[in-house]
Order: sequence, then structure tokens, then C-alpha cells
Amino acid sequence: MTDLAQLRQSVEMPESPKPVVIFGAGSIVTDAHLPAYRDLGVPVAGIFDPDSAKAAEVAEAWGTKALASMEEAVGQGDAVYDLAVPPVAIPGILEALPDGAVAIIQKPLGSDLAEADAIIRILRRKGIKAAVNFQLRFAPMSLALKDAVARGLLGEIVDFDAWLALDTPWHLWEFLADLPRVEILLHSIHYLDFVRDLMGNPQGIHARTMGHPSSTVSNTRTAMMLDYGDKARCALSINHNHSFGRKFQACEFRICGTKGAAYMKLGVNLDYPNGEPDELWLNTGGDWEQVDLQGNWFIAAFHGRFAQVQRFAVGLDDRLEGSAEDAWHTMALVEAAYESSARPMHPIKEAPDA
Repeated sequence: MTDLAQLRQSVEMPESPKPVVIFGAGSIVTDAHLPAYRDLGVPVAGIFDPDSAKAAEVAEAWGTKALASMEEAVGQGDAVYDLAVPPVAIPGILEALPDGAVAIIQKPLGSDLAEADAIIRILRRKGIKAAVNFQLRFAPMSLALKDAVARGLLGEIVDFDAWLALDTPWHLWEFLADLPRVEILLHSIHYLDFVRDLMGNPQGIHARTMGHPSSTVSNTRTAMMLDYGDKARCALSINHNHSFGRKFQACEFRICGTKGAAYMKLGVNLDYPNGEPDELWLNTGGDWEQVDLQGNWFIAAFHGRFAQVQRFAVGLDDRLEGSAEDAWHTMALVEAAYESSARPMHPIKEAPDA
């Protein structure tokens, strides 16, 4: 029997990482990117943001420097470029980066598939090697699960269920109020990317996404089925408006195989932003055993994501995991989900006339 403590949960950092130049000084930078770089020992060469006062404030708080212009930002020498910016800003920054640069792009890869297409064309033309920050696939529980699957502990995956019944405080993000696409593009995109990483690309998708009477956000509830033919059943049920107390709320995956099964609890979304600890349980043919995790999705997944980019940048890994080219397929799945949601479901025959 495999010792569950041996399952891989992290990505080893190179001894001499390259410095990072950060574009953007928003909350994702201060809450996750900068703490992760500090933990990993990655030097931050500077921060550029069009809001120079904001960049200066963040730079001072984190012991780095605010960069005064785009030209100064791209002139920091041999660096990894971290684009922690809204989708609309991504193409312009990529055009300014040196040809052949290594970059990490904040998800999503554009606001829709057309924008993702445009970004991919820029990357190819300039030879930029970019990863996308779909970091759930690098969370300790995710890495451990994938290692368990690779070792054959679950056999062939035949069922994947995602069940979320949450009370998400959408009011914390004021910019969401006017967006036509929210739930799938900015939240469940992580789960779709994780499913792809675990099970490969599906053949198709049925989806319905909608709002809620209590919310001004365009869509906060989603149901999706991914088509893996006769190989596996995959269903995701997401409700961000389950506001009836913690007792029966949930944020969990159940993955079943021909030899075993796994249960994952994604704690960050429960009692957000306080969160709860992540959990991973495995049943490999006997009793359920809990894996002792080496951290939670936030912020340990950023450690893994940034470490793998650094390994690629210094030549230790020959490919970028979760590259922009791979992320395009996640964006294509998201686009297909919205297209499916906009269409009627299969009609039910009406009763014949008497």
C-alpha cells in the first residue's frame, strides 16, 4: 500500500530563481503574489501600475521599487514578467515585452475566446513563453490527487462531481456589477481547468448559468455537464447564493475511479474570505484516509505555479505546465459553456391531442 505521505504536494524551486517584474498593484498582488514570492525567495525587481501612487505604496510596503513607466518595467534585465492585470491590459503589455520573454499571465486569458485568440497570436509572433495563473492545479491537494492517479491508486476515473453551495460575498468586488460574464469566466473557470488537467479535454458541454433574485451580479449559479463519452461522467453544480448558514454549505469534489475514490474540500470558499482548511481524503480499496496537506489552495497553489515557471525560466523543466497554449483550451471550454447556456435545452414532447 502506498504511504500517502509520499504523494507529491509541491514543486521544487531552483536554487537561483530569476527576478520578477510585476505589472499591477491590486489585491491579488498583495494578497497572493508578493507573499508567494517572499516565501519562495524570488527577488522582485519592481512593480509597475498606471496608478503610480498605488504602485509606490505597495512597493514600499514590500521592500521593492515602483517602476515609473512601461519602458522602465521591461528594461529590468533577464526577468520573469508577472502580468497581474485585467484582461483588457494583457495585449498591450505583451507587445511591450522583449521577444522571447518568459511571463505568467493572470487568469482568465482574455474576457472571451476571441481575446484569447488575439493573445495567443501575440505570444506566437513574439516568441514569448507564457503560463497562465490557473493555480488550482498546483494546490497541494491537487498535486497529491494527480500523483495518486498517476500511481494507479484510483484506477481509471469514471466519475467527477463538483458540488458548491455557498454564500459568496459578491459585493466585495464592485467591478463585477456591470460584467455580463461572471460565474464561469471568473470562478468556475478554475474547476474547468482542473478537470481538464485531470481528465483531458471533453468532447462537449451542456451548461446553464444564471443570476439570483437577491443579487445584482449577472450570473452566480451554474450547472454543467462535460461530455467524456462513455469513459466518464462529469457534472458540476455551483450555487453561490446558498445563504442559510454554514451547516449545509459545501465546496467539494468527489472523484471516483475503478479502484478507488477521492474527496476534496476547497476550504477557501467556505466562510470567505476567512476560509477553512482544505481536505483531501483517499479510499484505495479499504478505509478512507486523510492526506496531511502541506498548505491550502490560497496561497500554496501560487507557490507551485510560480515555482514551475521559475524552473522553466532557468532551464530545469523543458516545458511550461499550464501554458497559455494549454489555457486556450480552458477558455474554449468556457466559451462553449456560455454558448450552451444561451441556447434552449432539448425540448420535451408535448402530450398528443385527445
